[in-house]
Amino acid sequence: MFEHIVLLKFKSDTPIDVQEKAVALAHDFKGKIPGILDLSAGINVTEETEHAQGFALGIRVTFEDQQACRDYVGHPLHQNLLQTVGPFVDGIVVVDYPSIGL
Repeated sequence: MFEHIVLLKFKSDTPIDVQEKAVALAHDFKGKIPGILDLSAGINVTEETEHAQGFALGIRVTFEDQQACRDYVGHPLHQNLLQTVGPFVDGIVVVDYPSIGL
């Protein structure tokens, strides 16, 4: 399995409905993009605000393998998410790693 984690920081004037739309679009990936085994996405509600660094939204996708993650990048649903939220994004962090089942 292969994990793909994305953290998004939005511009300060970004309406909450844009963030909610991003979460909904991400949830729509499951069952529609090949290779996705699991997915979670949501708006950051941490109480550890001193560590949030302005990142307001998190997405975690578990893929069958790294190739499935590579293929997902160009998938039309993923590209639609990028086009929809791209103008509002002020920062992004991506972490990818193979996961080892115990």
